[in-house]
Amino acid sequence: MTQPFQFGGLTIVYPWVLFFLLALPILSFLKGRVGGRAAVRFSSTKILTSLGQKRRTRAGNLLEALLLLALALLILAAARPQWGKSISHIRASGVDIMLALDISGSMKAEDMSIDGRRASRVDAVKAVTQTFISKRPNDRIGVIAFAGRPYLVSPPTLDHDWLMANMDRVRVGIVEDSTAIGSAIAAAARRLRAHGAKSKILVLLTDGANNAGRISPLTAAEAAKALGIKIYTIGAGSNGRVPYPVQDNFGKTVYESAQFMTDLPTLEKIAEVTGGHFFRAADGQSLIKIFREIDQMEKSKSERTKISLYRDLFPWLVTAALALLLLEALLSQTVWKRLP
Repeated sequence: MTQPFQFGGLTIVYPWVLFFLLALPILSFLKGRVGGRAAVRFSSTKILTSLGQKRRTRAGNLLEALLLLALALLILAAARPQWGKSISHIRASGVDIMLALDISGSMKAEDMSIDGRRASRVDAVKAVTQTFISKRPNDRIGVIAFAGRPYLVSPPTLDHDWLMANMDRVRVGIVEDSTAIGSAIAAAARRLRAHGAKSKILVLLTDGANNAGRISPLTAAEAAKALGIKIYTIGAGSNGRVPYPVQDNFGKTVYESAQFMTDLPTLEKIAEVTGGHFFRAADGQSLIKIFREIDQMEKSKSERTKISLYRDLFPWLVTAALALLLLEALLSQTVWKRLP
């Protein structure tokens, strides 16, 4: 049995029935070739030869057309056409995620890659996190960017198109430079606390050490733990010296060799305190792998309710077919009555 055929709002439940429509032209052809039983017998048919070569009357053509059209409507009715649509309602998964992304000056270092091309840390992080967001359409996701202070890019939302548009505007320099890790955790925790989600996740990515803000990272982590927030920490950037873009006296971009220290022990402790995990992302590929792993560890479950709103069209088709058959019977017995 074939599957239902859909075209826009029209659904044909039994599309294989429509193949019987191909028989109608054959029936029409055979009806013109094979006549009915003779009403009057003649000793010779020569006198009727010329009559047999004439075209059928308009009345005969119309009556035949009514019969064929009625049969076509009955075949369409048997295919059970329906008009309408299915409405799917998706309930949020119950997982709220905040991404806290470091946009301090050191994130301009170009030791990452995107599609095989060298890229800055901030550009690589934006590309990977946008892919992560696109794969979790049923989760409320928000973003905080931070340097010397946290900057709200988006609160937790299901409107991921709007979230992506805001992510495109994130860049190094939109807030004063420094690295306020504790303040970023506290700001993200406040946003997650505002929603009654069953599971609250914070993904914190930084390439530096806390050197700004009024709250220490571990104190903020303890507060997040009390709110039921699990923190995944990512130490971004490779070890050793890396290419860092600067402007020379003529405004041209040149590269210097620079080294930035990441406070990995603190990031490990933050994750340990909240029951999360610590990751090290030395390059673009490891960053992609980390976000895939987080995606697998925090799989969301959504509830989908499907409502079908369909109206069967076969009663209308059957009614129309019966009306045509009745019209054919009336015309054949009155206006265009044939000899017995």
